[in-house]
Amino acid sequence: MEAASNPFKPSAVEKRKTRVESIVKWLMFGMAILLIIPVFGILFHLFHKAAPVLSWDYIWESPTNRGKEGGIWLPLIGTFYLVLVSLVIVAPVGILAGIYINEYAPNNWFTRVINMAVTSLAGVPSIVHALFGVGAFVLTLNMGACLLSAACTIAVMTIPVIVTATREALAAVPMAFREACWNMGASKWQTIRTIVLPNSISGILTGVILEISRAAGETAPILFTGAAASVAVRMNSLGDKLMPYELDDRFMALSYHLHVVAEKIHGMPEEMKYGTAAVLIALILLINSFSITLRIFLRSRKKW
Repeated sequence: MEAASNPFKPSAVEKRKTRVESIVKWLMFGMAILLIIPVFGILFHLFHKAAPVLSWDYIWESPTNRGKEGGIWLPLIGTFYLVLVSLVIVAPVGILAGIYINEYAPNNWFTRVINMAVTSLAGVPSIVHALFGVGAFVLTLNMGACLLSAACTIAVMTIPVIVTATREALAAVPMAFREACWNMGASKWQTIRTIVLPNSISGILTGVILEISRAAGETAPILFTGAAASVAVRMNSLGDKLMPYELDDRFMALSYHLHVVAEKIHGMPEEMKYGTAAVLIALILLINSFSITLRIFLRSRKKW
């Protein structure tokens, strides 16, 4: 009688399904929390250990006494130049290659070979890229161990990130947009330039910024191609401090500096090791945060 008087009351099967759905949701939420806990644990540990040295002077001063004193300005600005030069090299190549593969390339064996090459390049260990950089740029092209050689090596290593991000961003633009533009008499390039690229720029820029984040944290590719434990540079003026390296100079980088101070220097103060690691992590987090913010902003401007 009760079921007949209330036909909308959940049955036993529906109650069981709701209960299982709730259990699964909270189980997945717990797994997501488990992913966050180690990140916060690592950050707390690093910044707690680095707290005694973290200051503006530590950022602005250069290392002295083999890195046991001073700051990290030279490795920090070296990382900035490394990332900037590699980005100038890899961004045009990766974006244009992604446009060709997604918009122009026919579905044949040659396109499949290109896709396989990009996928395979993404799986090559970073130390192998370092050896390639030594053979291709340092020795074969006679560039020597310098900033440009290291940047070219980083560019080769990160090009799959740019190509893949560009392809996925372009593929996310509805085909109806292209067809509408073609029906108006526009050429393929006009359609790409005026319709496809503006609607995919958020995904492309996200891939570019992720390339920056990866390049800033790599050690192996620059190990033999230009990074140095210490360099002698002029620091007589603000201009010298902001531009201490030329393209054909050896340079310091945060990732390699961390390797040196953590493993190679006897008697290194513990706070100097953790200070370098904390600044490197903060730099990567800042870049990733900028990437997320930019992506959210650009997606909010989409009309679809």
